[in-house]
Amino acid sequence: MASDMHLSIEAKHYRQVVDGRLGEAESGERFVRRSPAHDVPAGDYPLADIADTDLAVASARRAFADGPWARMSGAERSRILFRAADLIEKHSEELARADVLEGGKPISQARAEMAGAIDLWRYVAGQARALHGDSNTNLGPHMIGITTREPVGVAALITPWNFPFVIVSQKLPFALAAGCTTVVKPSELTPGSTLRLGELLLEAGLPNGVCNVLVGYGNTVGQRLAEHPDVDMISFTGSTAVGKGIVRASAGNLKRVSLELGGKNPQIVCADAELEGAADAVVFGVFFNAGQCCNSSSRLLIESSVADAFVRRIEEVSRRVVVGDPLDERTKVGAIVSDAQMKRITGFVRDADAAGARIVLGGDRMKTDRGLFMSPTIVAAVDRSMPIAHEEVFGPVLSVLTFDTLDEAIEIANETHYGLSAGIWTDSHQAALRAGRALSAGTVWVNCWMDGFPEMPFGGMRQSGIGRELGREAIAEFTETKSILFHQGRRQNWWVPRRA
Repeated sequence: MASDMHLSIEAKHYRQVVDGRLGEAESGERFVRRSPAHDVPAGDYPLADIADTDLAVASARRAFADGPWARMSGAERSRILFRAADLIEKHSEELARADVLEGGKPISQARAEMAGAIDLWRYVAGQARALHGDSNTNLGPHMIGITTREPVGVAALITPWNFPFVIVSQKLPFALAAGCTTVVKPSELTPGSTLRLGELLLEAGLPNGVCNVLVGYGNTVGQRLAEHPDVDMISFTGSTAVGKGIVRASAGNLKRVSLELGGKNPQIVCADAELEGAADAVVFGVFFNAGQCCNSSSRLLIESSVADAFVRRIEEVSRRVVVGDPLDERTKVGAIVSDAQMKRITGFVRDADAAGARIVLGGDRMKTDRGLFMSPTIVAAVDRSMPIAHEEVFGPVLSVLTFDTLDEAIEIANETHYGLSAGIWTDSHQAALRAGRALSAGTVWVNCWMDGFPEMPFGGMRQSGIGRELGREAIAEFTETKSILFHQGRRQNWWVPRRA
């Protein structure tokens, strides 16, 4: 384990952003988040409640109804989004450090995430000028029809703790590019970088009230946003269970709902694959972000004829993965976000062990002087009926299952209620095409894992979500389509009888 090197950490004091002003919660309450890696205070934040939520929504509603943002040209919005991207880049080290201290992710990973987020903001800034409607001139000699894309209105964005800045960047710039006004609620576990983003957007020239950022609990602020009659759309990333609650709470005004939820994602490794590359991808896919990732490849489906040798190889590679202080440049796996999450992870492993699975590596919390660190864990001889085989663990735990035919692998891959992502490693084009079409997942990777680009849409099938983020579709998610029809010439009187 990489040793702790950076214990001189001062908790940063943050403010919420409502109606263009930086300030405190209405109650005056604040709370402190402790670093899960260092056991010291990482940040100090205003604790919002329902009163703050109502003020933020009212601010967004005024900004949408009376402010300039929804009526700006795409070019004007684009310029502000480009300035925001430049400011994010300027402050990227500060933002990355906040995500490291609050969430426990390695600093090298957080920096890479910032680079990806900056790329997202610049992509969307360009797309703000490309949003357009359509026309139809084939409606007869007297009619012309046009369709327009108009902003949906006030959008509430609720983001999780595992990728605080990346996931807000998969939502917020798209909503802004469409002309929406927003209320953003980051997780109370990792809110710092998003609160700071709210400040940077004001500096970039975003009009007051267009982006409001406040931190509170899901059962107060999150619930109120989902229920609020003046919120026109809610975009949520988190667990499937909470996503279902969001849908129920949103029914009051039938607001549009976009959900990016859980996953139990398989990597299928065939015997004819380039096994060295596949082994590295399997280790990366399950231990990246300590497995606290909706795209984690927590299931390995390996062809029986090469299973034993392949499991030995991934065990060898996994033993080389450096776990430790996330501020250490050498670290690949950082801390688990909370005690509750640690108990959930270890519970799955204990239950699998008791049910007859075999723990090849790891299996429990690491003994350290400070912080919450889980050993990279490989569990083999997993039966398809075990909870660890089909439920989301959200930790650095790999479940190994075997198959004899590709049809069997696809059947195993599809037998969860999730459908976020999946992958296959094979040298056979036929097998790759067969899997690509048959796997029930919003993203299928062939001979790669977790490669992503702003241009490519991302989202899940079945209980992994509703709607898509990224790509051109993501801006359209935040718009309403309107049909406008024009008649040319004199109207035919309705009451005059027509000749047969």
